[in-house]
Amino acid sequence: MKVLVVGPGGREHAIVRALLRDEAVTTVEAAPGNAGIAQDVTCHNLHAQDGAAVASLAVVGRFDLVIIGPEAPLAAGVADAVRDMGIPVFGPSAEAARLEASKSFAKEVMEAAGVPTAQAVHADELSAAEESMDRFGPPFVIKDDGLAAGKGVVVTEDSAAALAHAQACFDAGGSVVIEEFLDGPEVSLFVLSDGENMVPLSPAQDFKRIADDDAGPNTGGMGAYTPLEWLEGYTETDASGVERDFVQIVLDTVAAPTLAEMSRRGTPFVGVLYCGLAVTSRGVRVIEFNARFGDPETQAVLQRLATPLGQLLLDCATGSLGSDRRLEWAQGSAAGVVLAAENYPEDPRRGDVISGVEQAEALEGVAVLHAGTARDDQEQLVTAGGRVLAVVGTGDSLRDAVDRAYAGVAEISWEGEQHRTDIAAKALAGEIVLDGRSGPDAARKAEDVSLSQEGVRSTELPPSSEDPPEEYPAGWVHLSSGKVRDLYVPAPGSSWDGQDVVLMVASDRISAYDHVLSTPIPDKGIILTQLSLWWFDQLEAAGISHHVVSVDVPEEVAGRAMICRRLEMVEAECIARGYLTGSGLAEYRESGTVTGLRLPEGLQDGSALEEPIFTPSSKAEQGDHDENISFETLTETVGVDLAMRLREATLRIYTLAESTCREAGVILADTKLEFGFDPNGTLTVADEVLTPDSSRFWPAETWEPGTSQPSFDKQFVRDWLTSSESGWDRGSAQAPPELPEEVVSATRARYLEAYERLTGTELLL
Repeated sequence: MKVLVVGPGGREHAIVRALLRDEAVTTVEAAPGNAGIAQDVTCHNLHAQDGAAVASLAVVGRFDLVIIGPEAPLAAGVADAVRDMGIPVFGPSAEAARLEASKSFAKEVMEAAGVPTAQAVHADELSAAEESMDRFGPPFVIKDDGLAAGKGVVVTEDSAAALAHAQACFDAGGSVVIEEFLDGPEVSLFVLSDGENMVPLSPAQDFKRIADDDAGPNTGGMGAYTPLEWLEGYTETDASGVERDFVQIVLDTVAAPTLAEMSRRGTPFVGVLYCGLAVTSRGVRVIEFNARFGDPETQAVLQRLATPLGQLLLDCATGSLGSDRRLEWAQGSAAGVVLAAENYPEDPRRGDVISGVEQAEALEGVAVLHAGTARDDQEQLVTAGGRVLAVVGTGDSLRDAVDRAYAGVAEISWEGEQHRTDIAAKALAGEIVLDGRSGPDAARKAEDVSLSQEGVRSTELPPSSEDPPEEYPAGWVHLSSGKVRDLYVPAPGSSWDGQDVVLMVASDRISAYDHVLSTPIPDKGIILTQLSLWWFDQLEAAGISHHVVSVDVPEEVAGRAMICRRLEMVEAECIARGYLTGSGLAEYRESGTVTGLRLPEGLQDGSALEEPIFTPSSKAEQGDHDENISFETLTETVGVDLAMRLREATLRIYTLAESTCREAGVILADTKLEFGFDPNGTLTVADEVLTPDSSRFWPAETWEPGTSQPSFDKQFVRDWLTSSESGWDRGSAQAPPELPEEVVSATRARYLEAYERLTGTELLL
């Protein structure tokens, strides 16, 4: 097999080296290559973005496969030019490469495919960018919508710096995408595709910032390592009850739907889909897609690949990958450290003489891959770009790999050379901890709770007094407490200070009949918070705005808290009913109506309505009871226009949620929603949403009108309190008694069952 590798960088050098290890590959050549690649194979001096020149070379050279490395030639259609000549190409068409070339296009595809990602707004003028920044709050994430070689992203707490980056993109004739900030560690996963089938490579983690501790501006990447041992315990159970690991989660929820959507559009993706991911407390989220191998992850990942690369990429290029392809990997780890030129990434200096490369490569387990290198008039190796070299170490353990990489780095020098000294340091120190669905050693930052332990997880954050900023270790000051939630505002001098947000913490308290009971339900706060966040994701995918800004919350309340925009709340509860029960049933039995709406005769408890109805209620003070009101009364309170908007939004959310529940074998009988206005005047759903405390969920398999429906909520609590066994008189002023353990346990189990049936995943507690 004769293979041509197109591109000038470190990624291409890594591909060349891997191809040379493939016995089926007889010849490797490169265009244009670099000084290091030229030491290994023949290089052709042409511009990588010149499609006609690349296609001509491929034909004249009788190449069996062309591999296009960088993003710019792909976006320019070089793969199309070569394919038009009948030569297999590993690399997507220009249309498919838009997944990287246009971030707004990638968001559009992800929305259509139902891929989990950050909320985002596309802006082409400063005022729109500023409004979007106000919406999402800090840290601000501003991305150049076009290609920027990995350096078009600014993540900053400084709004002025964020706006300056946006303006620079506008001044250059471009636009930007503003995103919500995603918490959690980042992971890169390459997925090879022949347009229909796919196979994943080994997950890696790269380091974007120029300096240690993730300081300084973004770069194309300053180092990477693989595999990620801290991801090995990250699992979840799918809707069919099958446990899947991190890679399978990404394949099922990200790669497969994206590739299917690209095929549906008539632009199948052939090549490598680079999935840039965040492992957040709400699950895996896509940060970005690239349409090519990532640099510097490729240098580390391919160093461990034992499967012959040439045949693998040829199979992708010819539609022959198959549905059950498996790859082989060398044991141990690989870690790469990037050496960059002086003044990188702003204005890298070129022409500095490099020494020590041969000495570094002579070390055991060390490879030096060239990126920005050239030969001067005296044939000396010199710097010719920003990122100059990547030194990759391999070993039986990550510690061995890192030590070997830095031993190689120590041999190499030139004036002004710079590199990070902390590649994989947090992984080695065990400091990468996952929130949410993860393994036994990092399942949740909060401690486990069982009924045998005293109390439940606290919602208190130390301290809550008027002390100096340094006395607020959690960064938040207590504002108020409701029946089942506590609110905090940013402490003076904290990272959120000056932002109009609140920290909403769900407690394990439970209320019934307008009383907060003395007995909490263990894990209730976490279960309902995680279910709310899951629903917010579903609503967001449907274009419905919500108030969650971040789940990067203090360790003491991990899993049960979310940071939310403060809204101007609407003074009404918005209820949608698709089935007749509860207070609606009581009113119907008296008058044949619900909040003034006439319903057909003969309905029973649990009867399905012909279509969902909107039945608002008053918004009572704590300790009082919400009262159903008519739509006319609502218009008197909030005005006709807003009342109509509330009805439309409520019924839209119910219709979407009811369909989702039905697919999970659950009936959504009714739900209560709250709305507010953000600073931009957007009507936004707030508080908890579609949880067992705000909605009636019934198992579809047992639903039968005319009977009492078993609910996924606190029905066990209500039933016991009104039974003779409790001895409590609901009409008295006496506080309800403590709940027996069997009622607590049964209620907790019903909450958990609601989460797992609706989401199709297991919640690890």
